[in-house]
Amino acid sequence: MRTNNAFYVLVGALLMAACTPPADSSLVVYSARNEQLIKPVFDLYEQETGIKIDFVTDKAEVLMQRLVAEGKNGPADLLITVDAGNLWHSAREGLFQPVESSVLEANIPGHLRDRDQQWFGISVRARTIVYDPAAVSRDELVNYFDLAKPKWKGRLCLRTSKKVYNQSLVAMLIAQYGEQETEVVVRAWVDNLATDVFSDDTRLMKAILAGQCQLGVVNSYYFGRLQKAQPDLPLALFWPAASDGGVHVNVAGAGVTRFAPRREKAVAFLEWLSQPAAQAVFASVGMEFPANPAVEPDPLVVSWGAFEASPVDVVSAGELQADAVRLMDRAGYH
Repeated sequence: MRTNNAFYVLVGALLMAACTPPADSSLVVYSARNEQLIKPVFDLYEQETGIKIDFVTDKAEVLMQRLVAEGKNGPADLLITVDAGNLWHSAREGLFQPVESSVLEANIPGHLRDRDQQWFGISVRARTIVYDPAAVSRDELVNYFDLAKPKWKGRLCLRTSKKVYNQSLVAMLIAQYGEQETEVVVRAWVDNLATDVFSDDTRLMKAILAGQCQLGVVNSYYFGRLQKAQPDLPLALFWPAASDGGVHVNVAGAGVTRFAPRREKAVAFLEWLSQPAAQAVFASVGMEFPANPAVEPDPLVVSWGAFEASPVDVVSAGELQADAVRLMDRAGYH
């Protein structure tokens, strides 16, 4: 009993410390993005405005639970997270508040933001096909559905279905082609696997390099980071044509928290994230595509060629994510 009391006193003290508001010249951001990818953005904002960003990084679900637990006493002004599915769930849990901003509406295309203006994409990631050109002819490749064909049996690698990126991919395919047709395809993906699923995209690409399989599906920035470390990387990306459904894209995004103590400053920071200076950092450090179409991607990313994105609204990634998880489970994709 004494141990339990001590524990709760400690937790209370930590919560009090966490709830202590920062100075007026600061903002508090909870970020599911890795520190090395997001801190350069915070540093640049502080350099330009003098406003310090106090931040906490953790997994998206942990930060979302923390916002729920802290409620109106929490210190966070913004939540930054990856994947439209996480953003959709955050909005559904009431963790954001709507933001009416002509700046955000001008800088972020409508299909990359919440319909109720609760969150906005700040960078775009493409999840597409990566392959070994020595083993696969580019002419053989079509789109995600084509990976279900028997010609790919024993040649395909996939990342685990537990990762939200694949859940969102399948959700978008459901939105585009319907649940019944998508389930047939996902079952065939499983039948075509050359080996067990991988825990991350980099391991998947290393499996292709090792000859365990010949192609897979990855987020393009993982390809970019591997290519930066290994300029002669003997892999290539393939972009499905618009006539074949286009490329699945998703976003990292941000929203002003429901109980943001510094709402006005939080909105100003969110608007700044959509502008060229911040967008350029996302493009160069993260190897992602800028959400603001007026900003050019990194030159290495440009070298991969242009693509046309799937016409499906990224909000569908959240709306249909539960259906996607159930579908993948039924199909034996784990």
